[in-house]
Amino acid sequence: MATLNEYICQLSEEEKAYVRDNLNECDETRPIKIAEIKQWITENEELHVPTDDFVILRFLRACKFNTEKAKCKLRNYYKQRACVPEWYSNRDPFLPELQELFDLGVLLPLRKLDNEGRMIVIVRTAVHTPSRHKMSDMLKVALMTLDLALRDHESVTIYGITAILDIGGMTYEHVLQLPPNVIKNLVHAWQGCYPVRIHSLNFINAHKFVNAILNIFRSFMITKLKQRVHVHARGKLKLYETLPISILPVEYGGTDGTVKELSEYWKRTVKENSKWFAEEENYKLMLIK
Repeated sequence: MATLNEYICQLSEEEKAYVRDNLNECDETRPIKIAEIKQWITENEELHVPTDDFVILRFLRACKFNTEKAKCKLRNYYKQRACVPEWYSNRDPFLPELQELFDLGVLLPLRKLDNEGRMIVIVRTAVHTPSRHKMSDMLKVALMTLDLALRDHESVTIYGITAILDIGGMTYEHVLQLPPNVIKNLVHAWQGCYPVRIHSLNFINAHKFVNAILNIFRSFMITKLKQRVHVHARGKLKLYETLPISILPVEYGGTDGTVKELSEYWKRTVKENSKWFAEEENYKLMLIK
């Protein structure tokens, strides 16, 4: 009989073939690898983290079932939560300053996956007002939404994410909110912490001056991630030419509702999970001074 946190595989035959051929995962080795990492967690006093099978499986899939890399990514994920409290603590979606940002639609995972099973995430990097909104709150809202989306969509752990970073409207004031240490932590979150594989990072509506800040981003990236960065000048990338219009909001050439409707959906969903966010704050790497 399965325990409450035991992973029960419900993948289709097509998905099983994909994880076998691309992620080195199969029914025989999956429980063995999960058990190995679970034991490592329980023996590591500095790790106060969940040992649910699916939580561990996400890190294994992100690292193509290399247990040592999965351990490193898992440790990095919970270490960042401890070291960057301005992003990961006090994640109360009812705080007025966060409510405003949820209304703006800072990070919007689309509700439908693309034809490859990937989740499309639109990041609206300059939708806020720098004199009114702190970058730490922007990132807190974005990561809360992302955490929830990754929790609830298993296919994303298999096929990964395509990120659309809309930098239209970015001003010098926005750029000043991104000093190198913030950029370094952001890149580290993408490539070293979060249990998800990034298929591509597409910067759209780019202005010429944005190249300078993108070069700082690239300076912290490993070669593999650099190769997945694509910059598109204003008006050059038509998303509906590469993604189904049935999954995109109308503002991005699609037919699946509006950005406002999508923002309201994620704001409502995050609020409904406020208790889960409060519980998640208990999990982190215990820093030994």
